[in-house]
Amino acid sequence: MSKIVIAIDGFSSTGKSTIAKQLAKQLNYIYVDTGAMYRAVTYFALEQQYIGEGFFKEEALIQNLDSIHITFKFNPDLGFAEVYLNGENIEAAIRTLEVSKYVSPVATLSEVRRKLVEQQQLMGKDKGIVMDGRDIGTVVFPEAELKIFMTASAETRATRRYQELIGRGHQLSYEEVLENVTTRDHIDSTREDSPLVKAEDAVEIDNSDLSIETQLDRLVLMAKTLIEQ
Repeated sequence: MSKIVIAIDGFSSTGKSTIAKQLAKQLNYIYVDTGAMYRAVTYFALEQQYIGEGFFKEEALIQNLDSIHITFKFNPDLGFAEVYLNGENIEAAIRTLEVSKYVSPVATLSEVRRKLVEQQQLMGKDKGIVMDGRDIGTVVFPEAELKIFMTASAETRATRRYQELIGRGHQLSYEEVLENVTTRDHIDSTREDSPLVKAEDAVEIDNSDLSIETQLDRLVLMAKTLIEQ
C-alpha cells in the first residue's frame, strides 16, 4: 500500500481536529493539528503581552518568532499528541476563548504563516499524514491526494464550541461564542495571506446534520480507495 497526504480544511468549530484524529488512528497515520500551532503562537503573544484588547504589537512578535519552539508529544492516556511550547505542555491553555479571540489576527501575519508552513511541510515529506487547518490543501500541501473542506452553519458551530467550553468549566455566554465564530470566519476568509478557501479539487462536507461516525466512515472509504489504487 502506498501512503498519501490527507488535507482537511474548513471553518472553525467544524470538528476538523476530531475527525482528523480519528481518521489518522484508523489509517495508522500521523496526525498534525496545525490550528494548535497557530494557537501556540497566539498563547506566546498573549503571555508576552504582544496582543490584547485593542492592541497588537506585530513587529515585537515577528522579531521573537525564533523564540517559539512548538512540538507535539503523544500522550498514550489520552490517545493523541499534546502541544508543547518551549517544553511546556500548553494543550489545555490554548483551548480557551481568549486564545480563540486572538488566533485569527495572529494567523494573518505572513511571517507567522511562513514559519509554521515550513514546519508543516517538513512533517509531511514522507506522507502517511493527516493534517487539518485553514490552508492545508491550498498552500501547505497543494498536491495532497485527498483534500476535504468541512463546513457547517455558524449557529451549529457556535453551539458545539459553547458546549465544549462549558464542559471544560469556562463561564461564558452562547452569544460570546457565536460572535467569536463569525468574527473568525470573516478574518480567516478575507486575510491577504493564504485566506480560507476551498481548494478546487477538495470534497466539501457540510456536517451541520452529520454524526462523527457518518463523517468518519465516509472519509475512511475515500482514503482507502486512494491508498489501494
